[in-house]
Amino acid sequence: MVAELSALQQIINALTGLNGLWAVIVQCIVTTVYTSLGGFRISFITDNIQGTMVVGLIILGVITVGVKTNVDRSLVESSGLLDASLLGWQLMYILPVALLTNSFFISGFWLRTFASKTDRDLRIGTSIATVVVACILTLVGVSGLLAAWTGVWPGDPPQLGSIAFFLLLEQLPAWVVGIVIVMTVSLSTAAFDSLQSAMISTGSNDLFRNRLNFWWIRLAVVLLIFPVAVVALKSPSILQIYLISDLVSASSIPVLVVGLSSKCYWWRGFEVVVGGLGGLLTVFIFGTIYYGNAKDGANLLLLEQSLYVDDWSAFGAFVAAPIGGLLWGSGAFAARVAVQWILAKVRGHRFEAFDRPPVADPSFLTGSDERPSDEDHREPIATAKSSSLKGKFL
Repeated sequence: MVAELSALQQIINALTGLNGLWAVIVQCIVTTVYTSLGGFRISFITDNIQGTMVVGLIILGVITVGVKTNVDRSLVESSGLLDASLLGWQLMYILPVALLTNSFFISGFWLRTFASKTDRDLRIGTSIATVVVACILTLVGVSGLLAAWTGVWPGDPPQLGSIAFFLLLEQLPAWVVGIVIVMTVSLSTAAFDSLQSAMISTGSNDLFRNRLNFWWIRLAVVLLIFPVAVVALKSPSILQIYLISDLVSASSIPVLVVGLSSKCYWWRGFEVVVGGLGGLLTVFIFGTIYYGNAKDGANLLLLEQSLYVDDWSAFGAFVAAPIGGLLWGSGAFAARVAVQWILAKVRGHRFEAFDRPPVADPSFLTGSDERPSDEDHREPIATAKSSSLKGKFL
């Protein structure tokens, strides 16, 4: 949410020269009102609008940039963007790790996954989306090269590379810029309302287990928007915001995924929590050793220098996070099992650390107390309701 609002503010500033604060305020108000009234269903509708806007923006950008943009061939060679670089090779590891692990934290993905009617529909949808997104990212990524080769970026005063696409579009006729602004606001709004809906769903279902009135959750999300907007307006870089969240996910997701395997039924929430925190601690330790002081080691957790540094700091951070998380998680597992074994011996009860958890019956997934058998016959379940089945932390 911070990144969406920050991006909107910077794009409005770059394309119009106006203060992007008012655009941020209006977007927060509008999305809050219609998501409160329409819920997640309205988010699906705006997603369709968003998809149409993305295609329209790309088509318009490709045509107008192709017709109106003049590439200075002398800048192609001097920019060095086509040469091999240390960062380029590092990104072949950093980007897959960052994007893959961070996707686990995006509630909107999970909401759409569980909203699919069948697994077949889900596979078809994700396959189509993969092709479309790959094409869009390629076109948008190339615009950064064109911005540098036309002299638009970095500009005077220097602008962030994250908005190079819009700096390129700024050079086009005013009517094109106007259409781009409308599409950009629509895109940002559609993404922001999905994040709001996902946050409401997570708070209601995961945090309070649907025991708190839905409107209290909505009110909490509305109140949360205020600090989000303040941080967005103060944030120096969209990329840094994403990188911080990527580093957190890179430290916690690998150790969490271990517990998703049925073969690792003995893995507990304790290992996940310790592993996630331990991964971040490992990044701090790596940074302290690499830079030679604790202050720069702490700054590495915030990736103060972003990715654009000619050293191994960012790469080392994204290596230390998942490996450190797994090592700390494994250590926590060994310590927990040892303590439980000692307690079992001292207290004289059975050692249960490696017992398989109870298997959930169909009502755990369907919410029904009946087990479907044949089309004309449904057999009641004799066991107790399993909707209260929970995982173990220790």
